[in-house]
Amino acid sequence: MHFSPSALPVLVIVGGTDETYRGYCWESAAAEHDLVVVDAAPPAGLVGDLVVDHEIADPRDADAVVAAGLALAARHEIGGVLTWDEYALVPAATLTERLGLRGNSVEAVLACRDKGTTRRLLDEAGVPSARSVRVQSAHEAAQAAAAIGYPVVLKPASHAASIGVIKAAHPEALRAAWEFANAGAGEQGPEGYGVLVEEYLDGPEVSVECMTLAGESVALAVTRKEVAFAPFFEEVGHTVERDDPLLPLVAPVARQALAALGVTDGISHVEMRVTKNGPRIIEVNARIGGDWIGRLVCRATGLDLPGIAASVAADMTPDLMPTHHGAAAVRLLYPKASGTLTERRLDALRASNSGEGRLREWGWLRDAGDRVALPPNGSLDEARIGYLITSGPTLTDAVTARDAAEAALVLQVEPEPAQ
Repeated sequence: MHFSPSALPVLVIVGGTDETYRGYCWESAAAEHDLVVVDAAPPAGLVGDLVVDHEIADPRDADAVVAAGLALAARHEIGGVLTWDEYALVPAATLTERLGLRGNSVEAVLACRDKGTTRRLLDEAGVPSARSVRVQSAHEAAQAAAAIGYPVVLKPASHAASIGVIKAAHPEALRAAWEFANAGAGEQGPEGYGVLVEEYLDGPEVSVECMTLAGESVALAVTRKEVAFAPFFEEVGHTVERDDPLLPLVAPVARQALAALGVTDGISHVEMRVTKNGPRIIEVNARIGGDWIGRLVCRATGLDLPGIAASVAADMTPDLMPTHHGAAAVRLLYPKASGTLTERRLDALRASNSGEGRLREWGWLRDAGDRVALPPNGSLDEARIGYLITSGPTLTDAVTARDAAEAALVLQVEPEPAQ
């Protein structure tokens, strides 16, 4: 097979071909790079249109990814390796090391993927975090919770998207919490094992979106998170504003965490809670945040996170100068109860009429007739119905526009019969 040479640097993208959540990442990366992909199936749709070559391999299997990457390297001069898929981080780092390219070491990515290792390294470096104990049985979980003190959080050691994460407010809630978290741990990545019982951190939850190049980290934006459906931690909304007043407070802690874990390159998504005693780390993800956070950052600041990530992977100096001064918000649409979605529609004209703020993007994730299931019976993919993205000159404008868009929604769910 022969391919014509291109003036654009070639990047290998490992996995991450979900167009719903990651389509904008592909579009940004393709603006300055030729893209080749390693994934479990041939690329199709938007992604397929942006890809110049591919190899089929399980993106979570490091050996398979390396073999596929070497095959692509035989046909192209590869300038970098990149993924925005949490579960493909270790295989992508393994391929990066094999090709001798810029990127995080396998050791650093493993430290991020296994939250138990994250806690240990943060503690050793003096970075404020949460007390945490790895357990492998309900009995061990009860002992750890008693030692830490209620409330506690149980979570799989190496999962993502809040899968298996639950709060236990008192000893009577621990058994059910253990069963939920342990079920999630049965499906987690191989980089970690068991369930973590952790100190519950109270206070606003945020993430700091960072860029690291050659070990030097810069905090680019703060994402404020809105969480619902306690005792679970489903994220139902995010907001980003340029020059968030929290940035000077949380940025140093985010940089300290990245350094402690050995993160040297790329975009990272550093989650923390701002407690009464200051910011404390929840976890560190060595990739772009999910749920359209990158889109919000771009609309609020003009900074293109996937484009920056692609530049770093290709050993190019990214442009970190903000070009916009505003704010953006997203509402992730959930049903009020589990059941069958019978109707979903949006009066787009009414939704877009909200003063200085505007409805910028929206879409559906579920169709009428689909079952929608909230936790503990359903996952994120089974619960979300759609999303609304708004922006405006100020955070108040963006949130007001989001409220107006929500008011223009019609969501009807026929509840499931009581058990």
